Amino acid sequence: MSGSGTRPTAYGLLPADTTQDVRTRGADLSRQIAVLPVGSFEQHGPFLPLATDTLVACAIAREIADAYPVHLLPPVTISCSHEHAAWPGTVSISSVTLHAVVRDVAASLRRSGVDVLVLVNGHGGNYVLGNVVQESSARGERMALFPAAEDWETARERAGVRTSLLTDMHAGEIETSILLHAHPEMVRAGYESADFTADDRRHLLTVGMSAYTASGVIGRPSLGSAEKGKELLTSLAASFGPYFSLLTSADPSANSPIPTADTGSGREDEGDGEGRRG
Repeated sequence: MSGSGTRPTAYGLLPADTTQDVRTRGADLSRQIAVLPVGSFEQHGPFLPLATDTLVACAIAREIADAYPVHLLPPVTISCSHEHAAWPGTVSISSVTLHAVVRDVAASLRRSGVDVLVLVNGHGGNYVLGNVVQESSARGERMALFPAAEDWETARERAGVRTSLLTDMHAGEIETSILLHAHPEMVRAGYESADFTADDRRHLLTVGMSAYTASGVIGRPSLGSAEKGKELLTSLAASFGPYFSLLTSADPSANSPIPTADTGSGREDEGDGEGRRG
């Protein structure tokens, strides 16, 4: 029995490293850093694929891997998307399961000599990732969550994104822009006229997304462009510089000023959370 037609496929999501590549890349580092993209498989309106958050997380992670000597991991593709359950195709796992998966990945990496893990989160509903990082750090393990809301805000301003982070909640200007740049073949017609805003979402966790949007969109995808997508990724790569410095430092808990990224001049020279979406 055949399928309903040709299905678009995103290539290049799986790293092609050999074990020797990982060993060589980390040879001169005091600590090796692995980068784990965490996405989701949930509705993104009629014009973006269910895998949008995974594609976004992978695009950010690959930009980081192109700029810094890190070990790029394959993505976690299904996570906590329970608020999108009203739409066909959405798949979720429990927060307990996601917590366990990340902890297992981190423990396995440490056994193979990679003792720092950065979670690149593409889905705002993965609240548990913040708890994983908190608990790991309290145990003396090195872990970070990226990008933070501040990193997204810097990227939004640099790229000329017109929608605020509050309004650009789901399948909006930012996600559409990143896919138009990184995977234009995955963006279907219709985003140009799909704008819908719902800034007051105080009961989202109780009633789900379907109480606020019929289409699944909350944001202004019509403002998206490939140019904005490229600038968003460039800015995020630059913002990763302080994370890299902090995580490879001798004592990240020392009482010293935490470095911040200067994104005005492009990427950092040395190697070159998520409060945004649902």
